[in-house]
Amino acid sequence: MTVNRTIVGRPWRGVAFDVLVAAVVVLLGLAGLANQPGGWKATLVSAAMAVALLFRRAHPSAVAVAVAALALVQVVAGWGPLAFDVAVLIALYSVVKYADRLRDGILAGIGAAVGVVLAGLQTQGVIAWWATAIYYGLVTGAVWLVALNVRTRRLYVLTLEERAATLEREREAEARAAVAGERTRIARELHDVVAHSMAVMIVQADGARFMLDRDPETARQAVKVVADTGRQALEEMRRLVGVLREPSAPDAQAGPGAADAPDGPGAAADPAHRRLALTELPALLDRFRAAGLRARHTVTGEPAPMPPGLELTVYRVVQEGLTNALKHAGVGAGVEVTVACAGDAVVVRVVDDGQGRPPVSPAPSGGHGLVGMRERVGVYDGSLTAGPRLAGGWQVEARLPLPSTSATTEVTAA
Repeated sequence: MTVNRTIVGRPWRGVAFDVLVAAVVVLLGLAGLANQPGGWKATLVSAAMAVALLFRRAHPSAVAVAVAALALVQVVAGWGPLAFDVAVLIALYSVVKYADRLRDGILAGIGAAVGVVLAGLQTQGVIAWWATAIYYGLVTGAVWLVALNVRTRRLYVLTLEERAATLEREREAEARAAVAGERTRIARELHDVVAHSMAVMIVQADGARFMLDRDPETARQAVKVVADTGRQALEEMRRLVGVLREPSAPDAQAGPGAADAPDGPGAAADPAHRRLALTELPALLDRFRAAGLRARHTVTGEPAPMPPGLELTVYRVVQEGLTNALKHAGVGAGVEVTVACAGDAVVVRVVDDGQGRPPVSPAPSGGHGLVGMRERVGVYDGSLTAGPRLAGGWQVEARLPLPSTSATTEVTAA
């Protein structure tokens, strides 16, 4: 385990290195105390430079200005270049590497170039001043270029770290969106299960109460339908809650259509997590027949393979249409369910004749029946038409393009 120790908010290793650098500058000033121009005054200048270098990472531009001002004191005093002037190069390196803007490093380089010329002019010896200036210039230029290279690498690493952090945030946001989408899907499924089942149970319970004295046998059948529907709803809810309680790892090999699957790729293999499919339409119609509808089912065309989500949408459209027929057309109404598979789309049509017996008391609305159907159909760029028929009754028709085709989302009301 790595422990990041800090001193005054900075990594302790960086602070220790800066203290060491400052100590070296002070030692160089003390070493020349006996024979360097300026004597103890020059040593004080070296100490001031050392103190400034302690802040070279946090405030590189200010440190560069302070060290340049102290170096100018040397020039004005006529002391010439001294050993502790290595602090000037350190300050130059720091401002190029750590400054927020490279402009500060360029200005520091220009100032250093002027200092190189002044240092060459004040250097005494047999070599011409310009030769000395060239030597100082090469050293200073090398330091500036090294600092620029290190700055470029540092910024590149920071960019990579920021990009990695951004990608991590995006992954977290996508994960949260996926969780929110899954919760929405589960809520919609629970709504469908509860709303459709409760509508059937309410109609049958009202019918049983009405027929209890007149026809006990019919009342018993109605109560049986209520019990069967309740058990079916309970099983569906247990299945959905079971999916929530048993998180599974995402399938890396799943394609884009995997997100449409209501229970994941392995749901079909687990009976407890089975998904609703078109093969269960006959069982759905049998339950509504038991509830009192005269339902007929027709499939035309060659059934084409569908994504699980699209297949579930077809199932839910049929279920919602039958529930609406039972609630509004009443017991005994005739309902025609047609699933037509064309080459590029599947058309689902639920038509009732409106000639059933009205319920004893109106069943409460499921809440979002047509709205839920519109949302489901719109997800697959389909169209939904719902409205009364001229001959009586109600018709719901949904057209869902197959995945190989594209269509424009269209929701209309007849």
